[in-house]
Amino acid sequence: MKTLPLLFALLVAGVQAADYPLDAPAPDGRRPGGTLTQTQPAPPLAAEENKDIKRERIYPDQPPTIPHAISNYPIDKNSNKCLSCHSRANAPRSQAPMISITHYMDRDGQALAAVSPRRYFCNQCHVPQADVKPLVENRFRTIDQVLQDEVQRAGQKP
Repeated sequence: MKTLPLLFALLVAGVQAADYPLDAPAPDGRRPGGTLTQTQPAPPLAAEENKDIKRERIYPDQPPTIPHAISNYPIDKNSNKCLSCHSRANAPRSQAPMISITHYMDRDGQALAAVSPRRYFCNQCHVPQADVKPLVENRFRTIDQVLQDEVQRAGQKP
């Protein structure tokens, strides 16, 4: 069934079926191996880091990453395991960082007694980390690196 739209698109474009073999090797990108018509199993998930070390934030307003495993933390409409340690009431007892006060505000900036429903699903913004080889080269530069380069360039100008 998956090949019918592809065949139709090729015929409309004037490409003959013999010019485009359906079992051509798949591109060796993020999921290497197989052919275009094969479905390969997903690679196993990497283990989450569990270091409990705060990471540096590399841009303003970046949500902090989660420094511990959360694979068994239920977060659904009925419960949020994160709040058992990070809520305003539980943070002093657990010694975990309290979630930002902005999480207790509605979209108009009005204070709420409980976590705002739009901030309730923590892993929409906060993510655990894994020590893996990047799929693509990362050329991201922090604002401090950009500013430092600008200062150096300004000092080199005659």
